[in-house]
Parts: sequence; structure tokens; C-alpha cells
Amino acid sequence: MKKKALIFGITGQDGSYLAEFLLKKKYIVHGVKRRSSSINTGRIDHIYQEPYTKKRTFILHYGDITDSLLVTRLVNEIKPDEIYNLAAQSHVQVSFESPEYTANADALGALRILEAIRFTKLENKTKYYQAGTSELFGRNEKTPQNEKANFYPASPYGVAKLYAHWITINYKEAYNIFACNGVLFNHESPRRGETFVTQKIVQGLCKIKKRKQNTLYLGNLYAKRDWGHARDYVEAMWLMLQQKKPIDLVISTGKQITVKNFVNKVARKLNIKIFWRGKGLNEKAIDKKGKVIIACDKTYYRPLEVNNLLGDSRKAKKILNWKPKVNLDDLISEMVNLEMNR
Repeated sequence: MKKKALIFGITGQDGSYLAEFLLKKKYIVHGVKRRSSSINTGRIDHIYQEPYTKKRTFILHYGDITDSLLVTRLVNEIKPDEIYNLAAQSHVQVSFESPEYTANADALGALRILEAIRFTKLENKTKYYQAGTSELFGRNEKTPQNEKANFYPASPYGVAKLYAHWITINYKEAYNIFACNGVLFNHESPRRGETFVTQKIVQGLCKIKKRKQNTLYLGNLYAKRDWGHARDYVEAMWLMLQQKKPIDLVISTGKQITVKNFVNKVARKLNIKIFWRGKGLNEKAIDKKGKVIIACDKTYYRPLEVNNLLGDSRKAKKILNWKPKVNLDDLISEMVNLEMNR
């Protein structure tokens, strides 16, 4: 009998890659998507067609992680073997502007799913994956950050995810649910949302290359991040649910660069020659004619900056036999090539 998976957040970057991955593993995949007046299924439109829909192996449901009755109903009707909670308000800057909604979706969303598993008495059947984040470490800049590092979230998003992390552990220990946290560091792809910095840089510089945009405005150029490919990271999610016992793991590449160096890599890929001038908010990148290509804008700085995130995933590599396959340069090439051909 085929395994059934239920993915909350199916229309997001990770949800779309995970759905592809599980379908190749011959799962029946159920996905939850929010009702919207505009089409929001762009990342999964290529999946939502034959042969998967004809065979009823890919099924979409309308819903929202903030609706406890719906969450419980879906879990009870589907009785999935695996649940992946990838649903969230996942933009850090937005979480400062919408802290209550962020808490409702990111913190209480996890509680709703875990409580649904308990309420429907699926503790011995359903395995649960909670999508964690490197933002849990926040202002703890002692790197590299592994499973023993202290959490110090620096945003409503990070704080909400911290609740989700600990409620997952609580339900595992209190109710013997197979529940685990994947503390995933930044992972990108051509499907990344356009408001996230990597996609913003790629799209902005591609538009500048095509002369459709003059200047790209960014925030903290010196934030250091550990960037991997989302396609690699969804495999780690799945591997975590295939273990005999639940375990919380850090998933990362173990390599980091600054936002500024990410810009440099994208510019080189596009053959855009830039020269950096100035300091702080006045720092900018110009071309050989003196035209401003990149400029800083305080609007894009966070109220609390997180400057240094670098993961140590040696434990995951040992337990899961997992390692990232796509390096940063290849990731950037994939993002740039798709954007230029869009």
C-alpha cells in the first residue's frame, strides 16, 4: 500500500520540491493551499496534471493552518503516514509588521497539527516533521551553530518558530508522537519568493542587465548566511521521517558568504562589472560609467539584525547519510539562467 503524505504549505518553494520528491517515491501526496482570489499555484502547476491527478496520487485541499477545525478534519479524513508542516508566514521583515499573524500561523499552526494527531488517535501511525529555521539562533553569533547551540531569536518570526520547535518536542515526549524538528539554514532556488534577498538580487540584476531597472536597493550587505538548495533540503526532511526514532537535526552546507559577496557572484555570472564605493548606508556599487547599480536603503534593515548564521550539519550527515549536492555557484547559475530566460 502506498504511503500517504500531507503537506501544509504545498504551494511554497519547499512544498513544491517536496511534493515532486515524494511523488517520485510513489507516495500519495495531499497538499493544503490557501483560498485566494488570484492564482497561487504557480510552483505546483506542472505537478497538478496527468498522470498524478488522473491516478489520484496528488490531491489538493483548500485550507489554512490558522483554522484548527479544518486541520483536524483533514488529518482525520486522510490519516496520513507523514505530515510535513511547511506552512508559515516566513518573511522575517514582515514578521515585525505582522507579529500576531506570524505567531498564529507559525507557532499555533504547529500546535494545531500536533493536537489533531493526538485528538484523532494517530500517535502510532502518523509521523510529523516541523520546519525549523536558522533564525532560531538569531543573535547567538557563536558559529558554527549545531544542535547544542543556544537559541536567541531576534524577530517575531524566530520567536514563533521557537514555540513551534518546543511544542513539537513537548508532544513527542508527552504523547509519544513521532515528531521531529529540522533546523534548516537558508535554502534557495528559482522558486524562491521574490521578496527574499537572494531572489531579489537575482531578479534585480537580471532586470538591470536587460535595462528594465536602473538600481537595486538592499539592506545589510554584511549579513553572513549559509545558503543551500531547497531541492537538497527537502530530501533531508524526508530522511528524518524514515528513522526509527525522531531526532532534531541541523541541515546546512557549512559554508557562508555575505550578502555583498552574493551580489558579486550574481553580477559576475551576468557579466556586469561593478565597483564598490562608500561605507554604511552610503555604500553603493557603480558600473564603469559611474551609474549606481546597487544602493543601500534603511527601509530594508531589520529592527534587530542577525549578522552571522553558519550551520554545522555533521550530525545529520552521519545519521541520515545526507549531504548537499548543489554548491552555491551552481545554485546561482540555475536561478540566473531561469530568470534571464523567463
